[in-house]
Amino acid sequence: MSETISEQRSGVAVPLFRDTDLGGRLSPFKGVWPRVADDAFVFHGAQLVGDVDVGAGASVWHNCVVRGDVNYVRIGARSNIQDGTVIHVSTNTFPTVIGRDVLVAHGVLLHGCTLEDYAFVGMGSIVMDDCVVEGDAMLAAGAMLTPGRRIRAGELWAGRPAKFLRPLRDEEVAKNRSMAEHYRRLACQHRLDASGGTAVDPYP
Repeated sequence: MSETISEQRSGVAVPLFRDTDLGGRLSPFKGVWPRVADDAFVFHGAQLVGDVDVGAGASVWHNCVVRGDVNYVRIGARSNIQDGTVIHVSTNTFPTVIGRDVLVAHGVLLHGCTLEDYAFVGMGSIVMDDCVVEGDAMLAAGAMLTPGRRIRAGELWAGRPAKFLRPLRDEEVAKNRSMAEHYRRLACQHRLDASGGTAVDPYP
């Protein structure tokens, strides 16, 4: 963390927020701070609040909001939360739990749902309370998964409201799985650039 900003309350310095080395902002709720793995990435403009865990090698990109105030948010290792995504929870009922190597594309809204390992949620889509996207399942760009629905492993759903479209092909599953490592490497390049360094072998 690069900086902690405090205010004086009754003569005591109380932290308001902390900035990450990449310019992301962490804020407490009821004394609980977000927890970010040492090798995770929280980029400039991202806001994390309250009971949020970000796992090893995971990335939260520019201008995301992750708010773990009335429940908790978990983001697993190497998962990527792409630019402009909003993640929230349901009061005392549904947290938001994101597994390992999950792809959450640009401008997604997640609310009180579960994304299992290797799930893929496409750009501009919405996943509502008590939904589950299983591993190697995909919600298409622009889709809305209504409360309580489950996308089974290997399925592609699309539309508003989202419905089963077809099984994913083996090559689509393989490509989706490869993208978590792509985003981890891309985040490493961004971190190097932010530090003023130069890569011997720039990525991509």
